[in-house]
Amino acid sequence: MKRGLFLRHMILAYSKLSFSQVFKLYTALQQYFQSGEKKAVEDADMELTSREEGERKMEKEELDVSVREEEVSCSGPLSQKQAEFFLSQQASLLKNDETKALTPASLQKELNNLLKFNPDFAEAHYLSYLNNLRVQDVFSSTHSLLHYFDRLILTGAESKSNGEEGYGRSLRYAALNLAALHCRFGHYQQAELALQEAIRIAQESNDHVCLQHCLSWLYVLGQKRSDSYVLLEHSVKKAVHFGLPYLASLGIQSLVQQRAFAGKTANKLMDALKDSDLLHWKHSLSELIDISIAQKTAIWRLYGRSTMALQQAQMLLSMNSLESVNGGVQQNNTESFAVALCHLAELHAEQGCFAAASEVLKHLKERFPPNSQHAQLWMLCDQKIQFDRAMNDGKFHLADSLVTGITALNSMEGVYRKAVVLQAQNQMTEAHKLLQKLLTHCQKMKNTEMVISVLLSVAELYWRSSSPTIALPVLLQALALSKEYRLQYLASETVLNLAFAQLILGIPEQALSLLHMAIEPVLADGAILDKGRAMFLVAKCQVASAASYEPPKKAEALEAAIENLNEAKNYFAKVDCKERIRDVVYFQARLYHTLGKTQERNRCAMLFRQLHQELPSHGVPLINHL
Repeated sequence: MKRGLFLRHMILAYSKLSFSQVFKLYTALQQYFQSGEKKAVEDADMELTSREEGERKMEKEELDVSVREEEVSCSGPLSQKQAEFFLSQQASLLKNDETKALTPASLQKELNNLLKFNPDFAEAHYLSYLNNLRVQDVFSSTHSLLHYFDRLILTGAESKSNGEEGYGRSLRYAALNLAALHCRFGHYQQAELALQEAIRIAQESNDHVCLQHCLSWLYVLGQKRSDSYVLLEHSVKKAVHFGLPYLASLGIQSLVQQRAFAGKTANKLMDALKDSDLLHWKHSLSELIDISIAQKTAIWRLYGRSTMALQQAQMLLSMNSLESVNGGVQQNNTESFAVALCHLAELHAEQGCFAAASEVLKHLKERFPPNSQHAQLWMLCDQKIQFDRAMNDGKFHLADSLVTGITALNSMEGVYRKAVVLQAQNQMTEAHKLLQKLLTHCQKMKNTEMVISVLLSVAELYWRSSSPTIALPVLLQALALSKEYRLQYLASETVLNLAFAQLILGIPEQALSLLHMAIEPVLADGAILDKGRAMFLVAKCQVASAASYEPPKKAEALEAAIENLNEAKNYFAKVDCKERIRDVVYFQARLYHTLGKTQERNRCAMLFRQLHQELPSHGVPLINHL
């Protein structure tokens, strides 16, 4: 009786199996009988010699291993639900915590195995598309995406759920996804063609949701145009009208970013972000909350408020949205998380905390492996920090070797850094040509921040070539731009350069009064190196102004200059900028000599000699009239 019930259960279970599962059962039974026959043959030959027995044991072990490997490689989905669970789990890991997902090669192997048993498994093709995006494989990702929509249409999944409309829906979203894929890889012409196709099909079907997505991508493709903000505002209004909070919030974020580059005031931008945050909390859009905070971090850095940027970055890292979201999965491998960590590393490096910056970068490398989609963010950040340290240390050959890596990740930044290295190596003609080309390109691309940085480098090149009068119009142009676009930190740096130009032209009193206006933002939010440069310049102006003072007042001014030089030296020591420390101690030695302090003079002179022997001399201009 029991055997009959068991047999009935087996027959019913067999009847419910799909074709792929029947094939798997057949393969497993075949392997089982083959291994049993081979084992019986080995048992019959046990009376052979020990050598033959040993060889036979080795063959058996090898055979067992090969059988096990074949079982693993042939293991397909036990059921449709198990396959769907595997795919959803891996997709969730790829989105939220890529390090816990299978490696690209392992995941592709598993997907190929699934598709071997069920080639029409549309979800497997889509996960294959996501997996190929991880390794930037444009051909395979396009192939998998097209297969996904082909299978979706062939299986009739869309038609069953949406009637005859499902077929057209698959076609228009296929075109839309293809446009997004081409846009991601920089194929803008192909993306525009695919987007036009998606718009045409969506208009025929009167699909307003798809049209809103198309409108958002139209802005992405045409955001360099002067009238793109009109398109974006229209997109936000339509998204709110059709009840699409995700698209509406993304539109607001893009609008804020565009207006930040256009020089709008920070309070208006933060009010706009506050409105988008209300949408996020209302609809529990945790991913967009993270993006909003990362956006605030970037805006504060753009405006030169490093303290506020640091606060926002730390707020993002401690957000509740970074807690476990699904089965221990952390939502911390998103782009916003990577951006915040990169800002954090750069802010620590600017303050001379290189050990802390290295720890942040180490965590970034663990969290975002080199083959992950956001790895380029920390790669560029790491290269820039290494470049700045090499320049501070006077190792221009090392900085030059890093330019190639920076250029590969950001061509504009790489060209600028190359010009900085050439200028430091006194190759003024080559540096000037490179800066002029870069200036033209940046003006065409409307990259105001880089335009101002290039103008400052051009001005420095002019006064190092003993042409400070030519540098003044360039500096005034940079100051006008930084004021217009409210880039406070770049404005303060420009004023420092203007003060230095006035000092060279022999009007130190005006330079000193100009410094008192600009030095507060630098000391409050500036990098350690810029703080040191500012204090060094103040000391130079004090010494130059004291040349016409009476002896008692002159001695008092020189003492104040020495205190400022000590502060500048401490700043330079934090970033290990030995070349500037050498200049400071040389200046201090001369001041101590003027004041008659022989012991302090000798100490500074000895330190200068040690640094001068260690470092090459580039003829740095110093104030000679004490």
